[in-house]
Formats: sequence, C-alpha cells, structure tokens
Amino acid sequence: MYLIYVIKPLLASLLCVALLTTAPATRALEQLDLPDIGNPSGNVLSPAEEKRLGRAFMRSIRNSMSVIQDPLLSAYIQSLGEQLISASEDAVGSYEFFMIDSPQVNAFAGPGGHIGVYSGLVITTESESELASVIAHEVAHVTQKHLVRTYDAVNSMSLPAAAVAIAAVIIGAATNNPDVGMAAATGVQAGMLQRQINFTRSHEEEADAIGIRTLANAGFDPTSMPVFFSRMGKASRLYDNGELPEFLRTHPVTSNRIADAYGRAEAFPYRQRRDSLAYHLARERLRVKAFNDASEGIQFYSKALNDGRYRNEEAHKYGYTLALILGREFDQARKMIDGLLADRPEQIEYIVAKAELEKLSGQSAAGAELLRQGLDQHPGNYPLAIYYAQALLDLGRPKEVKKILEPQLTGRPDDTLLYKLLAQASGDAGNKTSGHQYLAEYYYHSGALRPAAMQLEIALKDRTLSYYESARMAARLKEIRTEERDLKARDN
Repeated sequence: MYLIYVIKPLLASLLCVALLTTAPATRALEQLDLPDIGNPSGNVLSPAEEKRLGRAFMRSIRNSMSVIQDPLLSAYIQSLGEQLISASEDAVGSYEFFMIDSPQVNAFAGPGGHIGVYSGLVITTESESELASVIAHEVAHVTQKHLVRTYDAVNSMSLPAAAVAIAAVIIGAATNNPDVGMAAATGVQAGMLQRQINFTRSHEEEADAIGIRTLANAGFDPTSMPVFFSRMGKASRLYDNGELPEFLRTHPVTSNRIADAYGRAEAFPYRQRRDSLAYHLARERLRVKAFNDASEGIQFYSKALNDGRYRNEEAHKYGYTLALILGREFDQARKMIDGLLADRPEQIEYIVAKAELEKLSGQSAAGAELLRQGLDQHPGNYPLAIYYAQALLDLGRPKEVKKILEPQLTGRPDDTLLYKLLAQASGDAGNKTSGHQYLAEYYYHSGALRPAAMQLEIALKDRTLSYYESARMAARLKEIRTEERDLKARDN
C-alpha cells in the first residue's frame, strides 16, 4: 500500500491517500530522494476541512472510476464497514464505504473517511473476516491520520484541486501504471503532483496492528489478516516468469509482514466466526455481474450445484436465480426464488430478485407490490426504497416517489442514484424546476460541474419561484461556479 503525497510547488501543502498498488511502482519509488516531512501533529486538517476535501475527492472518483451503484452491494459494504467503525477505538465521524467495479484485489482510503473496495477483492476473499481485515487496515490508516498530514489553507491549492490530484494518482495505481496518474494530474495542473512515496514501515505495522485489534473487537477472526496475506504470498510463488496476475501485483506481501501479523493476532483469543449470508449473497451477485453473458452464468451455477462445489449452497442458488433471470429462463428462475423465499421470506435480496423476475416477465405491478410489502417490513431500507421507486416510475406513478426517496437523502446526501431518480420523478410528475434542481445535484456529485451549473441556470428561469427558493438556488449556483473556477485556474 502506498501513501500518496500531493505537494504544491513552493507551498509544501501535503495531502495523503492510502491504497494497495504495484510492486514495480515500489522499486521505482524507493529510488526517490524523499524529504523528511517532519512531525505533522500540529498541522492536520480540521474535521470540517477534511470532510469538504473528502466530498470533493468522491466527486472526482465518481467522475473517473466505475463506482458500483447497485443498492444491495452498496448497502452490504457500508454495513460491513460500519461494523468495523463501531468496534474501532479511534474512529470518529461518518465513513463512506463503496465498491469499485474492477477485478483487482485492491482497496484504498481517501480523505474524509471514504474507503473504496474493488469487487475483485470481495470475490477473491475466502471468508468475510478476510474481507473485513483489509477494510479494517484501511480504516486504521484513516484513524491514525496517516492520510492527511498537513494542509496550508492560505495560498495553497484549493480543496477541489487537491481532491482531483489525489484521485488522479489512484487512477494510475488502479491501472497498474503510475504514469497514467501522473499524466492525469499534469492535465489538471502542471507540477501539482510531484511525488509518490510508499507508506513507511511503521505506518503499515501500525495499520496492521490496529486493524487486527478492530477485527477482534468486532467479533471477526483476528488471524484472518495474516491468513489472507499468507495465501496471497503462496499464490505469488506459483509464478516465476514475472507475469503475475493483476491481483498479485496489486497486493505485495512479505514473509516478515505475515509473521508480524500472526504474532499480533495471537494476542487475541481465537474466534471462529461464521460468515454472514449477506457476504455470500454479495459475492454471488458480483460473480453474476462478471460473466460475459447469462448462458455462461447459468452453466456455471448449474454444474456447481450438481457437483456440490460451492462454499454456501443457498448463496449459489441465489446466484443461479440471478443468472436464470438474466437469461430470461423465467419458469426455472421462479422455482428457485420461490424456494429461497419459502425459507427466508424477509430476505431483502430475495424480495428484490422476485420483483425483478415479475417485472421482466410482464408482471410489473406484482413486482412493485412485493417491494412495497418488503418496505413495510423493513421501513427506510435503502435498497428496497430504490427498487420500489424505480418500479413506481416504470408504472407511471412518479408522484409517490418523492416521499420514498427524499428521507434517504438525510443519511446519503452525496448519493447520485437518489438524485437521478428524484430528477426523473419530478420531471415525470410535471415539476420541471424541481427536476432541474435534482439533476444539478446529480451532475455535481458525479463530478460534472458545468452541466450542474447549467441545470440550475435553467431552473432559475422559472418565474413562479418564491424569493426564498430563488435565493437558495442562486447561492448554490454560486458555490458550483466558484468550484468550477478553482478547477479551471489550476490549468493556467
């Protein structure tokens, strides 16, 4: 994993972001003559500044990387992350956990507690504790202030500029080509991104130690971290031609690190934890998405179930159901999902799958009713709210969507999917001005500032707006234009 420093010439404004990256990059970075950054304890960003930086960072990530917006997957990774946060002795404030659609075994932590997990990591792990161990390690980098060291608020780069630079480096690491990140940052502002250095050994050791402690506090197996490291290390030795698979290149491990992690884990009592069903269902949902076509998935799951080759039979049946639905083999899919629902009628993943089956087989109203009943059973549930809102829009009932989705914004103020659906619902219901406002927020949180400003400009032309509405909208437009100017100024 690497700590990425973004230093503006002459001002020494320093920002950091942690992520798993490549061994070749390590060798190159070791050759750099790096300065002593000194003791940063007195110059850490204020919580408010770090939060603003984190939100700007996420806008850049959404604009540059394939962030998974599947409500079920988003809810799962957020739930797992929150279990670890609640068990951490140092975590304060809110954290956002999200998935990146990539086969890499990778994860990264950005400013403001934004932690990204690659889908390849979820699928590659053999237990939920292994997945939790990587996330706990990333959380430790945040809580121990390894990420944000110093930030000169005066005569320094703007928060939007810094956020884009950090995201640019992550893109370079994600493609196993640091030059891509450097080029992207150069396109933002020449010379802004000057150096990349790896986390110091003490930072890695501290993140491992605190991560293992957090795992134990959260009820996960504390040995899962060294077990995962060891498995990665053993796999790497199978390749002697230098052509390591991407997931090995992006997860370098050493024998010393494995031994140290085992030693730390032994300080806690051994705990065998049963993987949650949600973990297994999320893995199969990701696996289905990875198949090139539905027939490939159907064949895989059918054979695995017949041969008894699966880690969790129920989750494999769920994956098989999803593949059958995608392949439009509705009769067989109905048998599978009805069997799963018979045993777990309140399982949200099964309710959503059955509703999707009903919709695709021409029974959209029945599917919407299933989602409504599910939302009654699980009030405020994010995935069910999203899927029910989509069902209502499909049925031509947009006026019901606002009361379902707007409460979700309280806990998810940066959720682009919520804004997109609310924009559609407002437009379909005839409230064009509200639709433009929501669409502006969708573009803004997606990192598209100019389209966001244009939507607000259109909305402000509505002569029926009250003074308060007009003033609030104008103030928001000013904020976006200011940020847009800050970003453009970097290129000059």
